[in-house]
Amino acid sequence: MSESKMPHYGGQALIEGVLMRGKNYLVASFRNPEGEIVTEKEELQGIYKSGLAKIPFFRGLVILWDSLVLGMKYITLSANIQAEDEDEKIEGTSLVLTMLISVALAVGLFFILPTVIAELLSKWLQATHFATSVIEGIVRLALLVGYIWVIGRAEDIARVFAYHGAEHKTINAFEDGVEINVENVMKYPLAHPRCGTAFLLTLVILSILVFSLLGPMVLWLKLVSRVLLIPVLAMLSYELIRWMGDHLENKLVKIMVAPNLGLQKLTTREPDEQMVEVAISSFKQLLQLEGSS
Repeated sequence: MSESKMPHYGGQALIEGVLMRGKNYLVASFRNPEGEIVTEKEELQGIYKSGLAKIPFFRGLVILWDSLVLGMKYITLSANIQAEDEDEKIEGTSLVLTMLISVALAVGLFFILPTVIAELLSKWLQATHFATSVIEGIVRLALLVGYIWVIGRAEDIARVFAYHGAEHKTINAFEDGVEINVENVMKYPLAHPRCGTAFLLTLVILSILVFSLLGPMVLWLKLVSRVLLIPVLAMLSYELIRWMGDHLENKLVKIMVAPNLGLQKLTTREPDEQMVEVAISSFKQLLQLEGSS
């Protein structure tokens, strides 16, 4: 199978688990507190089967929705599986509030705050509009990298990052055409060009270009534009990541991908064999479901 025809399987690290996503299904496998691997399966319907999911650029919105809704759903499920007390589980209204607060904090930290900081610095430096956009992008990137570095120092998050590495290794092994078993998968690299980390870095870089094209505006209008243009940046970033992933043999693309792969050193850790077993369990069941659809 040529690389350009390779199915674009993706995934996400969970708490003591891995989610694998295909065209028609997703499968999430977890290792419960008793050490057993348990699995949840879901057929993708609704927006995932709509015409929007097949249209270039607009399909990036589906991926954004996927990350926000399905991602939060299965992270919560994985947390609940690990919870020792029923009172510790997140569900219902508390789940919705948690999701809304998380999104609001992310928008505030990575879109609103960099704009405000850049505005203050540009006045002090008497910077041009384009220079202000560059400063804003640098601040946004610094906040992103700093945030990832800080949370990665927590033991629980480090384990999630290790499951992230297991997910990447499994997909890398599949795309290389080898048999999917623990011994083979462990040999593969932690980085993958279509990773969500690569998506975030690409989004930050593109934000410099997109926001600079808007022209000078007052601060409140800048803040509104940053929030409203998040879907546009998501669409552009997804298509660029997808294109680069399909043209890795090109030397220029390899250069473009290098920073994305480098940043993944912060969001992945070397997994142990038990983590890889969970990733393989999820991926093999996904392949079975996709093959039967």
